[in-house]
Amino acid sequence: MAMALLVLLVPAGCVTVTDSRFKQEGDKEEVVANYVELGFAYIDKGKLERARKHLNRALELSPEDAPANAAKALIYQAEGDDQLAEEAFRKAVKNDPSYSQARMYYGSFLFSRGRYAEARDQFLAASEDTAFEKRAAAFYNLGTTQERLDNFAGAVSSYRRAVELSRGSAEALLALSRSLVKTGDYSAASRYYSRLLEVMERDPRLTHSPQSLVTGIRISRYFGERDRESSFALLLKNRFPDSLEYQQYRAMTNNDQ
Repeated sequence: MAMALLVLLVPAGCVTVTDSRFKQEGDKEEVVANYVELGFAYIDKGKLERARKHLNRALELSPEDAPANAAKALIYQAEGDDQLAEEAFRKAVKNDPSYSQARMYYGSFLFSRGRYAEARDQFLAASEDTAFEKRAAAFYNLGTTQERLDNFAGAVSSYRRAVELSRGSAEALLALSRSLVKTGDYSAASRYYSRLLEVMERDPRLTHSPQSLVTGIRISRYFGERDRESSFALLLKNRFPDSLEYQQYRAMTNNDQ
């Protein structure tokens, strides 16, 4: 079953990508911060060479700047230079251990390389930063790595915190429901899954995924709700006939025969 991390770039707000702000020499820290902000904005637009230009300027002024090194690491990662990316990620984390966004980027990098225990450590550190504005995402990613490490009780705890901090995001509610099913706590899984369905009803942009449907099927089967199970199964068959989750459902039904 595929599991996705929440990977968020530092928001650039309403930044207009331009060099005009540097025509007048300002405070060094402010200039560095502005170069880094532009670097992230260009990364977000996929313009890596322009991002590199601004980040190099930032690093010329402040070689140890954690956000600049983290952003440079993202460029290396995008270009497939894993060794350079890891060196830059490590430098960012070492130079400013309190810069939790660097830990999020580094953790995502490690996760994508299958280094789940190391990724968990980075997400754990970020989740412990009570001032980190993306703390909900840190707990979500922590839960995802714990699932990969077969620590389902830990994943439930992390996803529950993600639900609380995100005020019930669909991603966190689904992940928590799925993990509770894996631990056998179907009553709690049903409660959170019902909350997920309520969120989906309120937001027409949200639609079922194979994971959400097979989770609903498992909960419905446990409680003997055959009509509800059949409804979820039909959606799964019609929308995602080639998915792994549909194959799992077919295996479930074959075992009943």
